[in-house]
Amino acid sequence: MKNSLMFPAEREALVAACHESVAERLIRGSAGNLSVRAGEGFFITPTGYGAGRVTVDDLVWMPLSTEGEGDGRLLPSSEWRFHRDLYRARQDCGAVVHAHSPYAVTLACLRREILPFHYMIAVAGGTTIRCARYATFGTQELSDAVLEAMADRRACLMANHGLVAIGPTPARALAIALEVEDLCGQYWRACQLGEPVLLTEAEMAEVIEKFRTYGQQPRGAESE
Repeated sequence: MKNSLMFPAEREALVAACHESVAERLIRGSAGNLSVRAGEGFFITPTGYGAGRVTVDDLVWMPLSTEGEGDGRLLPSSEWRFHRDLYRARQDCGAVVHAHSPYAVTLACLRREILPFHYMIAVAGGTTIRCARYATFGTQELSDAVLEAMADRRACLMANHGLVAIGPTPARALAIALEVEDLCGQYWRACQLGEPVLLTEAEMAEVIEKFRTYGQQPRGAESE
């Protein structure tokens, strides 16, 4: 269990995100999983374990070459495959959050892509939030579907399942997941009243460009 004792900052950040995901009601019980990149592998939450009670000692370290073997006293989440494959495919992926949050599940069960009804759709990295095709949980087929839907994106829905979001840190991945869940709720409500008016490609392109420098930037970054 050598790797389970390493990377204390990454493990602590992941546990903090786990607990916040429960406090924010994004994850309930064991319906969801989180991970963080650590060296040549990643730490992931254990299977069948409530995110609200996860500790640093419960996390399972898995190498990027893993076919299911992990380093820890508990078994890894059954969804380890798409976590592994996202880390392999995306250098910008430092953490992964997967949740069965209510509004995301609602739209995912309709297999609905979220169209640009609001400019904050750009938080997911593009002009839409795609819905990955359906595959059984825990399978390589599901991982392949997630990677396809996540091309040039930071979040997607998963048909008849939930949502997945990535970020450079567990806190950032969680923030994106929470924003996507809010957007799903807003889109659902808007659709109850009629057909939402969509932003154009040009309007979304402008937003995506502005998001590149949105928020706190290092002093002088605006001139770079």
